[in-house]
Amino acid sequence: MTSGIQRVGVVGGGQMGAGIAEVCARAGLDTVVCEADATAARRARDRVARSLERAADRGKLDGPAAEDALARLVFTGSLDDLADRHLVVEAVIENAEAKTEIFHALDKIVEDPGAILATNTSSIPVMRLGMATGRADRVLGLHFFNPVPVMPLVEIVTSLHTTAETAAAAEEFARQTLGKTAIRSKDRAGFVVNALLIPYLLAAVRMAESGFATAADVDAGMELGCAHPMGPLKLADLIGLDTVASIAESLYEEFKEPLYAPPPLLQRMVEAGLLGRKSGRGFHVYEG
Repeated sequence: MTSGIQRVGVVGGGQMGAGIAEVCARAGLDTVVCEADATAARRARDRVARSLERAADRGKLDGPAAEDALARLVFTGSLDDLADRHLVVEAVIENAEAKTEIFHALDKIVEDPGAILATNTSSIPVMRLGMATGRADRVLGLHFFNPVPVMPLVEIVTSLHTTAETAAAAEEFARQTLGKTAIRSKDRAGFVVNALLIPYLLAAVRMAESGFATAADVDAGMELGCAHPMGPLKLADLIGLDTVASIAESLYEEFKEPLYAPPPLLQRMVEAGLLGRKSGRGFHVYEG
């Protein structure tokens, strides 16, 4: 465990926030998860508890370790409970205004001037969030991947204000404390992974949209022809089509490259609530 970061806060207890909280607790850290209210906080706790139970059932974690991890977690509906944290990771909806408001509030709440404020955003500029605080030098991106307990990668994203000391502390936290592989990226929309991934997914959407090939054939082609573990449209469904569209819009806003523009079919599917696995239907249909 790193000596500097022992108390962690996570803002947002959805799929990503719950996963980040879980890996922190499993690493032995005192972890507080903040949700919008007490009801949402209880849902977040249930989400983490189910994940820990599954890990124990699959032999990835023994029962006592799962119980210890859950015991290290506190779930709250108040940001004020994050005042004593060494690191706070924001993991709320991918909306610039919502994230900016949270960083502005955290700047006033988190007492330690050396604390790191991090965002799990996949596309919103870290600089924008840092400038909502009086400590932009201590703000960076810690971009985890879903599902967080399984996926080994974390992107460390530094803005023009982020100090080398802050970046080094975050990288040590990701590597030594959480056991993740860390890569570094400059503060550009999409960072490393999504800047490469999203144009690929959008190309698959355009192929299906034009009738060039069916969604099933597009996915089979990449799985069986390129040895990808999951086809691009299945992957888009897994990520969430609303999230894919949001990242695409951020990329297009930054670079103005046509390959980043979300296709009309993707936009219509989001408007229709056909978001992929989480809604039961996207490019494919899901049950249960």
